[in-house]
Amino acid sequence: MQCPFCKNKTTKVVETRASEDGFSIRRRRVCENCQRRFTTEETVPLSVVKRGGRKEPFDRRKVIVGVAKACQGRPITEEQLQQLGYKVEMSLRSSGQAEIPSADIGKAILEPLRDLDFVAYLRFASVYQDFESLEDFKTVITDLENYRQSRQASSNQSADGSAS
Repeated sequence: MQCPFCKNKTTKVVETRASEDGFSIRRRRVCENCQRRFTTEETVPLSVVKRGGRKEPFDRRKVIVGVAKACQGRPITEEQLQQLGYKVEMSLRSSGQAEIPSADIGKAILEPLRDLDFVAYLRFASVYQDFESLEDFKTVITDLENYRQSRQASSNQSADGSAS
């Protein structure tokens, strides 16, 4: 690492810690020539591979903007959208892949969006999964109803103390 002050190429790491978001590592360094200290931040880049093969850096804001369209008119806060974007990025990074197909991003959005709002989920899924008929909607609505019932049943068991 080159010193930003004197351009010396010999520096020493004196402290290392993970950043608050967990996606990068911050290193405190000291130049062995001028003795000045500086901080570097190291991240593993995450790239999105588009359908045509083009690659671009992953941008959490694009996830949030896309989901926000599906959430228009719904009781969803900006903070909830930010949390969803964070969950999606964490899911993608935990896959261990540096290059993510764009279709996988849509898949990563579906589960946290379903947990956030069923109507927004249905709107997003209808576009992402390219619904072509009423039957496509009926299938997803049935799946959502089953999911809601199983979620209610498990929360009732937890409230009763009968499940651990």
